[in-house]
Amino acid sequence: MKTQLNTAKWIAFFRHNQHNRVEPRWDAPIKVLPEARLLLEQSLKEFQLGDGGGPASLIAWNVMKYRKSQPGLDEVIDLWFEEEKEHSRLLGGLLLRFGVIPIEDHWSFSLFCFLRKVLGVKFELQILTLTELSSTAYYWLLLRHCEDPAVRDVCSLILRDEAGHVAFQNDRLHCSGTPGKGLKRLLWRAQFLLSGSVAAMVLWISHGKCLRTMGVTTARFYHEAWRQFGRFMFKLDVRAKQEERSQVTGSALERTMAASA
Repeated sequence: MKTQLNTAKWIAFFRHNQHNRVEPRWDAPIKVLPEARLLLEQSLKEFQLGDGGGPASLIAWNVMKYRKSQPGLDEVIDLWFEEEKEHSRLLGGLLLRFGVIPIEDHWSFSLFCFLRKVLGVKFELQILTLTELSSTAYYWLLLRHCEDPAVRDVCSLILRDEAGHVAFQNDRLHCSGTPGKGLKRLLWRAQFLLSGSVAAMVLWISHGKCLRTMGVTTARFYHEAWRQFGRFMFKLDVRAKQEERSQVTGSALERTMAASA
């Protein structure tokens, strides 16, 4: 059952998250293995472009209808993408630290943006959700396996934000009535997990060489990515089932009260 997203809650959340942010240790000695540095720099360039370096907004052809679909949603979306811009700034700080010039375009990013535009806001929101879940796996593994202090600090800040983004996406989907019931739920889960697998595969193809130089295996990456997808799906299912039970209990109570009247 569809409900209104509590936009006031998310506006307050994103505004609160703007505070108590300690800058990374930009001037600390660089601690990246020589064989890993070039690949890390290339990986960071691509992430810097994607995380707010490009169009830091929803860009689907029908986005305005969605943004105006309820009071406050417009501001929530803007605050969400403000954090994406902040991620771009942080990643840009790492590039500056390593003496690397940021890129302004990449074929994969151009294709990604084209699909977001033409396939509509519903697709765009799903692909951004899957990208955030896959990216969470990337940043978590980079935090665990890269010894550079500034890289670790940036990963910690981004992971803090991504946890909030993922929670927001989960709440947004729940309020939209997703994943539904019965066969509809099974089909939605299947397409979501299949799309998630594709998102994880694309990320690994682009950034796997970088992570492998730090000791991350293919199996380890996919395990972490699927852990993120699984947690997201579990929380969504739990909320949906709780609401279903609440509706059943409410209906039973109404019938009991009607019978006794």
